[in-house]
Amino acid sequence: MTTATTQNEMGRKEAQSHALQCMEVWGGNREIQSGITVPGIDGWISSEPYHAQERGGDIHYLSLCGMGKISRFTIADVSGHGDSAADVADRLRALLRKHINTVDQTKLARALNREFNRLAESGRFATALLATYFAPTDHLIICNAGHPRPLWYSAETNTWRLLDEHMSWQAESVRNLPLGVIQPTEYSQFAVKLGRGDLVLLYTDSLIEARDRDGARLGEAGLLELAADIGPTEPEVFVQELTGRADAHRGGEAPDDDQTLLVLHHNGESPPPPSMSEKIRIMAKMVGLLGE
Repeated sequence: MTTATTQNEMGRKEAQSHALQCMEVWGGNREIQSGITVPGIDGWISSEPYHAQERGGDIHYLSLCGMGKISRFTIADVSGHGDSAADVADRLRALLRKHINTVDQTKLARALNREFNRLAESGRFATALLATYFAPTDHLIICNAGHPRPLWYSAETNTWRLLDEHMSWQAESVRNLPLGVIQPTEYSQFAVKLGRGDLVLLYTDSLIEARDRDGARLGEAGLLELAADIGPTEPEVFVQELTGRADAHRGGEAPDDDQTLLVLHHNGESPPPPSMSEKIRIMAKMVGLLGE
């Protein structure tokens, strides 16, 4: 192997991981396979537009606030592809930037609701899932707008389960959240406290709608079985294993829709205090944000 070849492969490998910077909104609706890192969380994002198109109807965005304490992970599934979905992606990006520094995602959810109503009036539909990680308390706040329920692996109990607002045991875990973080919205919203080593899987519906040769859907139960069989592992490996088994369920056929998976791994690391130069840079970005 030549030195040039080695350098090219190293460059590709480095490009497969993205560490978010403060005040950054990152993502879109193009194909991507990449590692991601924010304070307290590392993970892997895999998004594949239908039939290898340049843009898909699945939209993914990650953002990090000015102080590195609030990370937001957003997945949306919009009917249509290409430029029509790109228009929604641009709107969603603007909304995320506007609310990047607030842990309370209720205003964002309401703005998203208005956007979805606008789409419905034109005969289109969309679902979305907002997941906000609040590093000071290790809480993950979920707001689900008609989207498939995430999966959560608890390292403490070594079990996988579906994340939704009906979990009777989750009420205790939200006691330490700041007042006003969870307010009523048009959508269900709740929070869980993550432990070190926990995994959370966010995904679009093409994964659970995978059908075998007899037409049987994989469904949430089947997805849970696959996740439990794979077990806890590195986010990239987990995504590769899970998509491979979903493809096998389809009999080797490709997904018949856009497919996006985002696996979050809680590493328990606290955000480092910003230096003076970083504080100045962050404030400059915030001032620029106010002018948008």
